[in-house]
Amino acid sequence: MPSSGISRVTFLGVLAVALMMPLASAQKSALDPAVLSAKLPNDLVWTTDPTGAKVAVLYGDPSKPGWYIILAKWEAHKMSHPHYHANDRYVTVVSGTWWVGSGTKFDPDHTVPMPPGSFVTHFAQKIHYDGAKEGDVILQIVGQGPAASIPAEK
Repeated sequence: MPSSGISRVTFLGVLAVALMMPLASAQKSALDPAVLSAKLPNDLVWTTDPTGAKVAVLYGDPSKPGWYIILAKWEAHKMSHPHYHANDRYVTVVSGTWWVGSGTKFDPDHTVPMPPGSFVTHFAQKIHYDGAKEGDVILQIVGQGPAASIPAEK
């Protein structure tokens, strides 16, 4: 696993998305587990995190030290309130439009839209809020654990 560097993190993100695509002509059971690991959409285990997003872990364990990759689903009209994270987080918008804002005052009217394919870095200890104002959103988040959202609303 990489120790640092955006290019490595971006590579891991692209790799994780690629693993989510259906395997064209090969059957999953024919894959050698010593060569690769694959998770099909039906293999994902979705849980709800404290912010209200549904989360599926693709790699690592966000609750422990080390790199992790997760998918997060935000349902339409759900947003987080101002918070921050202990470590940088690298976010790619997979589908939908994700709305992001900064500061300690929750103000969805002053968020900025991030369309599919956008890449956002949440810098450690910096206060922000985000979510799905109009439609469902799927994000891929790469970071170093332990991951937590620390409330910071005033």
